[in-house]
Amino acid sequence: MFLLIAIAIKLDSPGPVFYVSLRAGKRFRVFKFYKFRTMVRDADQRLPEIEELNQYKSEHPHSPKFIKVQNDPRVTRLGRLLRKTSLDELPQLWNVIKGDLSLVGNRPLPLYEAVTLTTDHYSTRFIAPAGITGLWQITKRGKISMSVEERVNLDITYALERNFILDMRILVRTPLAMVQQENL
Repeated sequence: MFLLIAIAIKLDSPGPVFYVSLRAGKRFRVFKFYKFRTMVRDADQRLPEIEELNQYKSEHPHSPKFIKVQNDPRVTRLGRLLRKTSLDELPQLWNVIKGDLSLVGNRPLPLYEAVTLTTDHYSTRFIAPAGITGLWQITKRGKISMSVEERVNLDITYALERNFILDMRILVRTPLAMVQQENL
């Protein structure tokens, strides 16, 4: 499966097969995060171009900053399929093997997002392990209507209430959440 996806990515667009970015996980520990590349090669440099399309825009200067764009123009044709089916996340199993991620936890955040969550209230989300799937993914992933506050509060809820039973419920519900309804 990995080899087929890698070949398809190379045939679809120029650039590397993997997208590697620094992410902040549990206790703000920074690590290299791996995904199959679903965007054009210079997608990170093109963030300012799409800022107006961000579904998480906030007028508050101290609000957390997340970036999520419906029908993001930086996503490749194959990237849309990989994202819709969550196949782009398969390389994160390497992060689990390395100990950077758990199967269940809060999503590790790009550093530009993590630095906006350093208040006492928001930083609570970082007491939980970083994971491939979590409470946010099974309840709101791919839905346009989610606010920044809802997203952070789901992470904080998980961090404060996490236990074996909750993790098992999240794992059982993850396959249904893997296929996104929206192009986010």
